[in-house]
Amino acid sequence: MSGPDQLAGPGAAPLTVFRGGPILTMGPSGTAESLVVRGDRVEAVGERALGDAAAAAGASVVELDGRTVVPGFIDAHCHLSVTALEAEWLDCTTIADDAALAGGLRHLADARPQVDWVRACRWDESTGIRPTRSLLDDAVGDRPAIVVHHTFHQAVVNSAALDRLGIGRNTVDNTGVTPGGMDIEDIERTGSGEPTGLLLERAFGQAHAESVRAFSDPERFEELLIARGLALHRHGITAVHDAAVDATSEVRYRALAARGDLPVSVLMMPAATPFLSNDLGDRLDGPVTGEGDEWLRVGPVKCFADGGVAPAIDVHHHGHHVAFGRRFDDLADAVLAATERDFRVAVHAMGNAGVASALDAFTAAARRHPGGDHRFRLEHAGMASSALARRAAGIGAVGVVQPGFVEHVGRSTAGFEPDDATWLPFATLAEAGVTIAGSSDDPCGPIDPIRCAWLGAQRRTSDGIPVTPAEAVPVDDWLRAYTAGAAHAGGQEHERGSLRPGLRADLVILSPTNTGPAPFRIAATWVGGRRVYPLSV
Repeated sequence: MSGPDQLAGPGAAPLTVFRGGPILTMGPSGTAESLVVRGDRVEAVGERALGDAAAAAGASVVELDGRTVVPGFIDAHCHLSVTALEAEWLDCTTIADDAALAGGLRHLADARPQVDWVRACRWDESTGIRPTRSLLDDAVGDRPAIVVHHTFHQAVVNSAALDRLGIGRNTVDNTGVTPGGMDIEDIERTGSGEPTGLLLERAFGQAHAESVRAFSDPERFEELLIARGLALHRHGITAVHDAAVDATSEVRYRALAARGDLPVSVLMMPAATPFLSNDLGDRLDGPVTGEGDEWLRVGPVKCFADGGVAPAIDVHHHGHHVAFGRRFDDLADAVLAATERDFRVAVHAMGNAGVASALDAFTAAARRHPGGDHRFRLEHAGMASSALARRAAGIGAVGVVQPGFVEHVGRSTAGFEPDDATWLPFATLAEAGVTIAGSSDDPCGPIDPIRCAWLGAQRRTSDGIPVTPAEAVPVDDWLRAYTAGAAHAGGQEHERGSLRPGLRADLVILSPTNTGPAPFRIAATWVGGRRVYPLSV
């Protein structure tokens, strides 16, 4: 451990000491008794005498009174550049029924006549609302409208939006693909061939891209990014991996970073436009993984092995073979192309067949380009077997998982437990030796790491449905997954994720609580040695 003698010598930046509670460093020092911060860096960690020496030398003192310090939480897979825009959209979590949905869309359209697309977000059928093409037509008339599902892999649009997208009864060419590049199976139709308005996967991706493209105010976009980033502090989140950054969002992130206005550190994961495509185009000619600094850095490119509402699954259930969902057959070429350009790669893989496809693509790329630290990422790994987990460990892949998915996946898959694979296989991955990184996939899952950790440890939905309890992972392991594990996933272990001398002084103070399901709450968040939540006490 670091000792008091390391504090000797002048320093331009002020010292702050944290003492009086356990310091979970997530590093070689294990649990320490004192933490000393100089400016935006960890200066030293060690025994109580270290903190006392710093205090005697004039350091500011934060008395923990038994509370616990951990490194700042890193959400290793979320969509900050999307959720920031939700402030401009109708939030379906506040909507009680279809009439209220229509009224909300109508009010939004009337309140913002200058906005091209009328958009609602976080639609969840379990709340009872059922958006339809005709409902949206009646609500907003000839303006394009879209209601996005909470999975972010499907949406309902109105007639004006279908026209804008070029989707109609007769828009499919003889290749089976629409002129816009959307797979026809992603467009729900009536028996007569008329689109119903429900768009899935890549068709949804096209609609999402068009509706977001209509938001053209860069200053407002930057304001929304700042506001959403600041809101993360109350959850102890000090850094994020934005898991699908398009060209517009990358420009806005770079503008904020250049001015020093980013409230959280961002690892950008470049993705194709439209969303869910594997055609990264000329982005592979741009800045590569690792470019940037501690506030804004390019991460791995994002590719897709399968869908979200249509995950590729190939299992046995009560002895019967069951296969459904979709694999994207352009994945292997996309992974290889990115690897050849010195990008790391993260692949969305929800079903076990999707995970197998991702591992096949990773293995092929590594054989073509041996050596180096590819650090392939499995985003979600929503279903896997122990054999797939061992394959992932064997190539050093990281599992970027979402413990908060216990809530929705638990409800939607109740009664379907495969014989030869497991939903949300957290323990299976960890026991195979796969490094686990914690994340939310916000807006698809709950953003709060504490709630997510509790769901991952309890493996029960909020209404008590058990979700493969054998896959439970202890809360302490989730704290590591949201810190050191997430830093490893981003290739950032040299700058964050643990409390070690020289690393960023991003940290969270956890306070025990007897209220709510989780055993603790966020008492304070520090970013770069500066308290950002709460701003006053």
